[in-house]
Amino acid sequence: MSEKSDVKEPIDDTCATCFKEPALCLCAVVKAIPTRLHVLFLQHPQEPDKTLGSARLAHSILKNSTLRVGLSWPNLAKALGRPAENAKWGVLYLGGRSQEKRPPGYRAPRLAIKAKNEKIFSAMETGQQGGLEGLVVLDGTWSQAKTLWWRNAWLLKLNRIVITPERKSMYGDLRREPRRECLSTIESVAEALDVLGEKPEAAAALRTSFSELLKRFRGVLQKARASKSSKSAPAQEA
Repeated sequence: MSEKSDVKEPIDDTCATCFKEPALCLCAVVKAIPTRLHVLFLQHPQEPDKTLGSARLAHSILKNSTLRVGLSWPNLAKALGRPAENAKWGVLYLGGRSQEKRPPGYRAPRLAIKAKNEKIFSAMETGQQGGLEGLVVLDGTWSQAKTLWWRNAWLLKLNRIVITPERKSMYGDLRREPRRECLSTIESVAEALDVLGEKPEAAAALRTSFSELLKRFRGVLQKARASKSSKSAPAQEA
């Protein structure tokens, strides 16, 4: 079972597990998938998007995962709730746009290990894709994720896992991302698991479930618009 950590009480009739309204709750159809890597989600306590937020959904799918809500923890072990070696953990990190000139035809590796000297190696070059035991994922808005990064200095001691997405976010027009290469939390984890040697079933389950959430949300929007349109339409005379 996934470790259910720091879970607050939901409000109204939202699901006690995923905190989503009944029309968007996927708990009845989601199946937990085992993974070699342990995924630790650190969620900002003011993460605003309870409707389309994907961290709890990803947590419910990944059997080997932990979800923590807060602003800071003294170290990795405290955040995880058990002993852990920094050298065997990575943190998903988008990073800034590189100013380094690239040769013609250069293509960034889909996922890379960013060393302390800021040099980027592909995961295959370092041989670290099979040596990691866990992955830390920061969840919140872009500014909230930066807050989590700077308030937890121990994250600098982890391997920085830099993602170069192969596809655009499935959010589409439902959410405006600060950068074109930004992905949702659940999509970012799927990308990382793909390259870090996990069985494809894990990433597939994450993407399929997120796609279903977005499909249901679009259905809710469509019904709401139809209802509003019918109420605003003038009554026809008999």
